[in-house]
Amino acid sequence: MSTRPAGHKAIVEAARAEFSEQGYGATSIRDIAKRAGVSLSALYYYYKGKQELLVAILDEGLDAYFDACDTALAAAGDDPAEQLEALVAATVRFRSDHPVKSNIVLTEGRSLEPEHLARYRKNEERGTQQFREVIERGVAEGVFLTPYSDDARRAVIAMCNAIAQWYRPDGRVSLDELVERYVSLALTLVEYRPRAVRRAARG
Repeated sequence: MSTRPAGHKAIVEAARAEFSEQGYGATSIRDIAKRAGVSLSALYYYYKGKQELLVAILDEGLDAYFDACDTALAAAGDDPAEQLEALVAATVRFRSDHPVKSNIVLTEGRSLEPEHLARYRKNEERGTQQFREVIERGVAEGVFLTPYSDDARRAVIAMCNAIAQWYRPDGRVSLDELVERYVSLALTLVEYRPRAVRRAARG
């Protein structure tokens, strides 16, 4: 059984909303407690301050994102193109479905104190490495023809992450259509050439 209070979820959600709207630096612990509808003493009993809350929120967001990517990769098989498609689709869907979580993870890592920053950077690198391994293997196997694999990787990650800042579910583009567009853009960036196309060109 959890030892957390009934108001624990409200505290985390209030902190996430305040950090998203005001920024970590401009948010006070009083703002969070007021929004959560709890006393300062109740908040401090479970969190030493807003830095500890930020760490908890970042960990939760990163864990949820990596779970989505790992699940997508597990279903994708061994083909680099299918794996890249899986990573892009998972990232687009996560950034679209969880814009607040995503934006805090993408913007507030800089607010971490040194004791927490190293672990955050390690998790950040994990996300980069997933894309790097897939793209580099695609290049090695001759499926991706780009001579600029690092630049392609950075471009793919950046465009997918930016979705959290602008996408609206009530807009003109459906989520399924957005996924299709971004998968197509990613495969274009890595200069994907299906094996059948390459065989036909040689013939």
